[in-house]
Amino acid sequence: MSNLMKGGLISGLLLAALFLTIYLLRTDECNEHLLKREFQLALPACKKNADQGDARAQFNLGVIYDFGYSVTQDYNKAVKWYSKAAEQGYARAQSNLGIMYEKGFGVTQDYNEAVKWYRKAAEQGISESQNNLGALYHNGFGVTQDYNEAVKWYRKAADQKLARAQYNLGVMYQEGQGVSKDYNKAVIWYRKAADQGHTRGQYNFGVMYYKGHGVTQSYIKAFKWYKKAADKGYPQAQNNLGVMYREGQGVTQNHAEAVEWFRAAADLGYADAQYSLGSMYGEGHGVTQDHNVAYNWIRKAADQGYARAQYSLGIMYTNGFGDVNKDYNEAIKWYRKAVEQGFAEAQFNMGMMYLNGRGVIKNDTMAVGLFWHAANQGYAKAQYNLGIMRANGQGVAGDYIQAYMWLNLASNNGFSVEARDEVAKRMTPVQILKAQELAKEWKPKK
Repeated sequence: MSNLMKGGLISGLLLAALFLTIYLLRTDECNEHLLKREFQLALPACKKNADQGDARAQFNLGVIYDFGYSVTQDYNKAVKWYSKAAEQGYARAQSNLGIMYEKGFGVTQDYNEAVKWYRKAAEQGISESQNNLGALYHNGFGVTQDYNEAVKWYRKAADQKLARAQYNLGVMYQEGQGVSKDYNKAVIWYRKAADQGHTRGQYNFGVMYYKGHGVTQSYIKAFKWYKKAADKGYPQAQNNLGVMYREGQGVTQNHAEAVEWFRAAADLGYADAQYSLGSMYGEGHGVTQDHNVAYNWIRKAADQGYARAQYSLGIMYTNGFGDVNKDYNEAIKWYRKAVEQGFAEAQFNMGMMYLNGRGVIKNDTMAVGLFWHAANQGYAKAQYNLGIMRANGQGVAGDYIQAYMWLNLASNNGFSVEARDEVAKRMTPVQILKAQELAKEWKPKK
């Protein structure tokens, strides 16, 4: 799933019972006290009714214990009372019991049981359970993963105007899961969720405007929707606002404002923002330049596995940066972490370390392999080096056709044609034609 879905699809597990919903089928002390939120008085009245087999009272008693309303929170007692009501077919108790099994609250976590109870509630039209059942089908928890079934249940809940389900259905259309990919329909569902104040719906709606997917591209509208999500503390949106202030997209460029939004997201642990904040300190944009603070933020991102930050640490240790002394062994360590994630710039730099014997034993063959991986992602420096090494038979069998192809690709990405034309002098017209055909057919591999 793309970085866009960083946050993921949500099932809204605990929101189903966030507010105590009472259906007044008749007037009694239990319900009268609950309506007034007099939980201490409600407890004995509800207990009396529950002991007499009143399913609604059993459900309400479960909620009281689930959320600790004027009692010590007790998931075991909540499960006990939810179960009694659920066995009588009380839909909201079935829904909440599904949550308890999915999360392992008061019971051993059991996705199969969660599916069972969600389905019972979903078939009675409880939108939260329809959404949650869709999420289990989406992720393959307790059931065989089935995107079609996920879409079916998300749609039922979305049609009841459940914002979480509208958001989830938008994701399915954006990703083409269980339905044909359709940005226009994704936008429709994101808009419905966003208009209800759903944070991720607002964020994803902003992304669609930013990229021009399903809507006319508009940085101004992207900024508007990012801001709504950012103001509610959503780190991805805060980070994206930082980017827009830094680049002057949809708003007047303002590095100081960018720093503040990056910092807000970075403080919440968002690695992308930690890296960006570190970069602002490193370059002195919007803040006083401070290499040590830059290092600390970039290190936080790198420790979370953020490949670009790992690559940046490699550069810092290669060249020295602030209080960071040159240390080729440390540089190799961080380059390798980024290389393992397929990060092209790190593949190239680590190739250079092998080529020059820095932090590792010099090994031209290893250098060629790393250049090859980066070159195949379209990284021009790697394409150029690979072409030179192919031409000279350095670390790999000499091959003028391959050399010409890689040097030609590098020249298309800004490198001089001189090296390519020098290789061409050693080739026949047929070989040159073959190399040109290979270059034309080449496609980057991600």
